[in-house]
Amino acid sequence: MKFLLDLLRGDSSAEKVVPPTGFTANLTLIASGAMAFLAVFILALGLSAGRQADVWEDALAQTGTVRISAPADTLDAQVTRVLEILSQTPGVGGTRRIPNEEQAELLAPWFGDDLPIDALLLPALIEVEFEGGGPDMVGLKQRLVAEAPAAVLDDHDRWRAPMVNAANGLRRLANLSLGLIAIVTAVTIALAASAALAANGQVIDVLRLVGAEDRFITRAFVRRFTLRAAGGAAMGALIALVLVVLVPNVADVAVTSDFGFRGLNWIWPIMVPVAAAVIAFFATRFAAFRRLSEVS
Repeated sequence: MKFLLDLLRGDSSAEKVVPPTGFTANLTLIASGAMAFLAVFILALGLSAGRQADVWEDALAQTGTVRISAPADTLDAQVTRVLEILSQTPGVGGTRRIPNEEQAELLAPWFGDDLPIDALLLPALIEVEFEGGGPDMVGLKQRLVAEAPAAVLDDHDRWRAPMVNAANGLRRLANLSLGLIAIVTAVTIALAASAALAANGQVIDVLRLVGAEDRFITRAFVRRFTLRAAGGAAMGALIALVLVVLVPNVADVAVTSDFGFRGLNWIWPIMVPVAAAVIAFFATRFAAFRRLSEVS
């Protein structure tokens, strides 16, 4: 706690060692602001993609489809039998036969709107809604094979797995990107601190002649660069948050309609400036001690 108070309060005599403006100050502000801006967007994208994948996965987990491919003279009879079987199956909450017109709409993106559905022998599709823990899939499939051989139950497992893998891959990519942002921020601030120390070499030599210790000089640089990084990151994160809030209003589609932060996730963009300050503290401390040891 004393360390945090000293960091915030500072030392007026030590502050004179660090240039308040100039190239290094601007570099620290711009770099930390840009990295915070990117970090907030990456966080929003990763969290939003994860939520959307969870929604799609839950929706697919609670539904299934029965496809019946049979000659026209037996198709209706098999559909009726399948509907009877489903109505008697525990875990099935509801069923609905998908009309041919709706199937044509689903096929339109691939075959166009003028698909001649009357000339095609489309299979009968029955949408099944599950409830509770769902039905016994193995038992239901075996019964369908025995009583309605033309019926095939699709529980959407093969569709869920790719989405889960894609969501996990996107999360890993987001984490990797955040790690790279942290590394770039640390290196940039360390270089800026080293440049500031080099530019003030004569002042540092004088301070050493009058008895100032390296810890006194390092403390001044650490405080100034930490506060600069936190300030720049706060501005970058704020600009990013404003744009994140505006994105769904610009393109209200499935991918972007849930783009942003929800609930407790709002803590993450707030933590971005804090993370930038922590990175700046250790990067500046390392750079200052290394630079001072080289010229000692």
